[in-house]
Amino acid sequence: MADPVLLVHGFASSFEHNWRAPGIVDLLADAGREVLPVDLLGHGAAPAPTDPADYVDMESPVESVLPPTGTVDAVGFSMGAGILLRIAARTPERFARIVVAGVGANLFRDHDPEPVARAIETGDGGDGGLGNLFVQFARGSGNSPAALAACLRRPERRITVDELGRISCPVLVVIGDKDFVWPADELVAALPDARLKVLRNVDHFGTPKDFGFIDSMLRFLDAT
Repeated sequence: MADPVLLVHGFASSFEHNWRAPGIVDLLADAGREVLPVDLLGHGAAPAPTDPADYVDMESPVESVLPPTGTVDAVGFSMGAGILLRIAARTPERFARIVVAGVGANLFRDHDPEPVARAIETGDGGDGGLGNLFVQFARGSGNSPAALAACLRRPERRITVDELGRISCPVLVVIGDKDFVWPADELVAALPDARLKVLRNVDHFGTPKDFGFIDSMLRFLDAT
């Protein structure tokens, strides 16, 4: 029997918005795959605290969805991809195949979350720019702006190359060449068994619904 597929959504999204709306859940079901759904803290149907300290451990709620034994395939997007990689580095024996999308150079670079957190909190993203994009995306997600801002402000430690080196299963890294987290070369080089799929003329927010992402993900998981 094929492994179940864990789906971990991105920031300001949810399981329904990130995976069901683009048809990915139905496509996996049509291929006979069990889907393990999860809403990250502050998102979807999960609790939505407004204290950044409550978001220190984003991994444990995801780990609680895993079956007690055996392996899973897993797909993560953006923030969810980073969380998934940290879990896989801690427990590599639990994963058979992993797909991560919308992550790249951002995993290794410090950044100030405050401008985007403030933009989401106030609803004012300014004149264009990344803050405005996130404000627009957050408005359509149904999530609490205060909770999303707290999530961004959480204390966070960057994953290291050594930790990524513990992930022993095959990993597909998917990134759009217009994504603000471009490029993904450093991430691919750090993973022991990785391959890269570049989506031409695709930005960050367009990745989950892009046919190139969906097709490559399903093929990699043998779910076509």
